[in-house]
Amino acid sequence: MKTVTTTSTDVDVVLPCLDEAEALPWVLGRIPAGWRALVVDNGSTDGSPDIARALGATVVHEPRRGFGAACHAGLTAATGDIVCFCDCDASLDPTLLAPFVQEVRDGAADLVLGRRRPQGRGAWPAHARAGNLALSRMLRRRTGLRLHDLGPLRAARREALLELDLTDRRSGYPLQMVVRAADAGWRITEHDVPYRPRTGASKVTGTWRGTWQAVRDMSRVLAEAPAERGLVR
Repeated sequence: MKTVTTTSTDVDVVLPCLDEAEALPWVLGRIPAGWRALVVDNGSTDGSPDIARALGATVVHEPRRGFGAACHAGLTAATGDIVCFCDCDASLDPTLLAPFVQEVRDGAADLVLGRRRPQGRGAWPAHARAGNLALSRMLRRRTGLRLHDLGPLRAARREALLELDLTDRRSGYPLQMVVRAADAGWRITEHDVPYRPRTGASKVTGTWRGTWQAVRDMSRVLAEAPAERGLVR
């Protein structure tokens, strides 16, 4: 995608955070100018909230553990017209969201996703890639979407996201967003993004057990019947 410079101040970036003190300075230092960083602390014990606040981020506290719980707390706390999501572990560069936001703002897409392309050894363990591939194929059978990744880097309009009535509060949250958006007839696009080795240990895909739990959560989401909510963008 071409590089886009945006001066919008109506964009919030949700950053789920659990013990990411080491990565926060790099991540927050790369939030596009004028955007608001919402660091959702999910029970950190390493001082992450204080670091985030000192670096100018708005800190949201979500005591319920779970990636989905943190993401949804950020979404409900957001006020911008467009909401972005990005991991807080320095594996993804928030500046990559600028063209995503432009695509949504221009009306070319309703949900824009980043397809992760590993950069360097250890960026994406084999077991995590295998799980992602299996889920992508299951998603295609369920919705017809020919996506390659269910990565966390994404952008969409806040009100439309809230209308999806997302209920998963664990690892299935990102997938449920895509499934319900597809059921609602959203235009969903995917673009390659570099994926760096994360800072610190992964809470989800760092182990086979964590990956299996994530796949199990997401499989449950895929088993849901298409909702009849009559969503309107």
